[in-house]
Amino acid sequence: MNSFTMKSLLAAALLVGAAASASAQELKIGYVNSDRVLRDAVPAKAAQAKLEVEFSKREKDLIDLGNRLKTASDKLDKDAPTLGEGERTRRQRELVDQDRDLQKKRREFQEDLTQRKNEELSTVVERTNRVIKQIFETEKYDLILQEAVFFSPKVDITDKVIKALNAQGGK
Repeated sequence: MNSFTMKSLLAAALLVGAAASASAQELKIGYVNSDRVLRDAVPAKAAQAKLEVEFSKREKDLIDLGNRLKTASDKLDKDAPTLGEGERTRRQRELVDQDRDLQKKRREFQEDLTQRKNEELSTVVERTNRVIKQIFETEKYDLILQEAVFFSPKVDITDKVIKALNAQGGK
């Protein structure tokens, strides 16, 4: 458990303890499973589908390029015994250059994909946080947690958050 999580749990425990001792009324606490929201909510699924469409052609091109490189490498291995030293060296150099280019394109692809995932994810997280705040205010919660070691199903409001996000659709 990292120190941030430990500090958050300690702060939450102190808050709950202080609030409980300050008032005799019962606290209203909720828990949201963020991973489940980001996996199951319609806006999260839509973001994933958008990324798949956006990056599928580029990914296919990289796979095709890798397959062509593999075929050329296999052909060189097969032809190597009958090639002259100069021709074999030239073709090996070409393969090394092509492999280097492929690795560069794969890195760029991964960086671009990661950046876009982060952009799409941050949009979904912002929307989720607005929904959680709205639920917090309208239903008069005292505390809503998104990270918890243990929680009771009776405080789990994840389904409520997902339902509210889904109701918003693509807004």
